[in-house]
Amino acid sequence: MTADLSQIVKAYDVRGVVPSQWDESLAELFGAAFARVTRAEAIVVGHDMRPSSPGLSRAFARGAVAQGVDVTEIGLCSTDQLYYASGALDLPGAMFTASHNPAQYNGIKLCRAGAAPVGQDTGLTEIRELVEGWSDTGAPEPAPAHGKITQRETLEDYAAHLRSLVDLTSIRPLKVVVDAGNGMGGHTVPTVFTGLPLDLVPMYFELDGTFPNHEANPLDPANLVDLQLRVREEGADLGIAFDGDADRCFVVDANGDPVSPSAITALVAARELARNGGTGTIIHNLITSWSVPEVVAEHGGTPARTRVGHSFIKAEMARTGAIFGGEHSAHYYFRDFWNADTGMLAALHVLAALGGQDGPLSTLVAQYDRYVGSGEINSTVEDQNARLAAIRTAYEDREDVTLDELDGLTVTAADWWFNVRPSNTEPLLRLNAEARDEPTMTKVRDEALAIIRG
Repeated sequence: MTADLSQIVKAYDVRGVVPSQWDESLAELFGAAFARVTRAEAIVVGHDMRPSSPGLSRAFARGAVAQGVDVTEIGLCSTDQLYYASGALDLPGAMFTASHNPAQYNGIKLCRAGAAPVGQDTGLTEIRELVEGWSDTGAPEPAPAHGKITQRETLEDYAAHLRSLVDLTSIRPLKVVVDAGNGMGGHTVPTVFTGLPLDLVPMYFELDGTFPNHEANPLDPANLVDLQLRVREEGADLGIAFDGDADRCFVVDANGDPVSPSAITALVAARELARNGGTGTIIHNLITSWSVPEVVAEHGGTPARTRVGHSFIKAEMARTGAIFGGEHSAHYYFRDFWNADTGMLAALHVLAALGGQDGPLSTLVAQYDRYVGSGEINSTVEDQNARLAAIRTAYEDREDVTLDELDGLTVTAADWWFNVRPSNTEPLLRLNAEARDEPTMTKVRDEALAIIRG
């Protein structure tokens, strides 16, 4: 019986419950398929701290080796450390992680040489078809000569590369609390922060893929509570939280208040523009704050609006030669990091910006946080298309608004906007709203929710 991979092969990666949805035997087939589709002579493979990751990673390597491909294993790493290895070694890469998902999950993030993304339209569909076929007919034909597996340490080089992209020479001493959530930030932060004038207060740095303290998903406010409390207790200048594979970073100020990823996007955009002579394109997805394109234009840059999702961001980065891109979900992309996302580099920018002046972080980011946002609100609906059509009907004849369908439906007025997007994997509509003041945002949000929820 051919394996049904529809539940685990997503738009951008492979992800599912181990071992009920996938296991090492399937991982081996994914390795063979990746070798076939990329036609590479060599690849690089890394993994996170989940209990199932070493076995899945090694099985994937076996599958690739049997197809004549050499495999460089870099072992425990963050996702952006794997992207570094793919870029620096100019090799396709595979990262075994389920990011912020619970412990029973695992997955594979794949990239071509130079950390170029692999998604449904760039190879993942072909990989899925090969694995499904082999699961029915048996293992693929091996190559006449097997490849070899070697190990390589990349953490020091990864850290040095990141520090070369941010001027940290003149920052003042800072006290920073870092919540690694028992994820890969506990592995990378000590090396990346070495030599900086930081009083580092580590939280949950022990690598533990069962996540004994809280889920490694800082996008959920419940998972920031421990960090917020510790920042206030320590009298720290700021707090930083990483997700499970440490490719996203979230920031809280000295009061423990979260700093919106849009404000971080604007702050880093201003710094990257200054670093590039005051010119360059900055990518932002369509549900980042109005603050982002405003700040970009004020600093001489060209803002470019795109759909939500890393494959769209990376494609637009490559097409436009953009120097930086940011998303509302705290993914930050850098041209000088092979257009890949790295929360660690964004964190270094925040430390450099805060340490380069005397005020608190709340004052620093106020200039980048100009509007009131709703955050993302999910609603379960029976018919996504019908609800989107109802919203269009409600607003399309109004002269004070414009509508666009770049990603879902965006309704924009002079003082507010909202976007409604369907989930690709669940019967959900996702609402984001923003306005110039709280009462207007509340009114717009509630009006949209009333239509969405019928």
